[in-house]
Amino acid sequence: MNKFLEFLKLNIDLTSSEIELLANRVVEKHFQKGETIHHAEQIHNGIYFVESGTARGYYIDENGKDTTWYIYFNDENSHLTNLIVFDYDSYLNQTPSNLHFEALSDCTFYIMKKEDIEYLCSQHLKWSEFMRRSSDMAYSLVHEKYFAQLVQNADERFAQFLKTTPHLLSKVPQYHIASYLGITPQHLSRLKKMNKCE
Repeated sequence: MNKFLEFLKLNIDLTSSEIELLANRVVEKHFQKGETIHHAEQIHNGIYFVESGTARGYYIDENGKDTTWYIYFNDENSHLTNLIVFDYDSYLNQTPSNLHFEALSDCTFYIMKKEDIEYLCSQHLKWSEFMRRSSDMAYSLVHEKYFAQLVQNADERFAQFLKTTPHLLSKVPQYHIASYLGITPQHLSRLKKMNKCE
């Protein structure tokens, strides 16, 4: 649980007794590459912290098209929205999720159920503040992604991707990246050549 604790300590101060309380309410779970982490239509009743590995969230439209919503990972380039895997709307409202989540590589997660998070929040304001920050980041993610699709062209979206997470080009299947950027795999290939990424 080292990375999870390191992440938490960047955001809140934890005493040894609070760490022990947390450890008793966190479940470690492993998923193999290609395994489903969470199905759409199920209620997302917890948050999944990425200890290691790479995962993605995706949705399937009425025509059966699979579109990558977001990519999750834990390394020096990650931030809060990369580290925590959950459908915030489903979690908040306890309604069926619109997203599937799958492991793109072997993954390890630390999982906290909603009732355990609520218990921690009832014990100290620091946990409530952490969850407030998490919800702010979840909103920011949706806003940023939606706004990018509205106002940025494919070249600009790819340039932003290269600026923030260029290493994912070698870690994630290209068709998932193309789907995430809202372009075809052929267009992604052209953009990579133009930007000398190959």
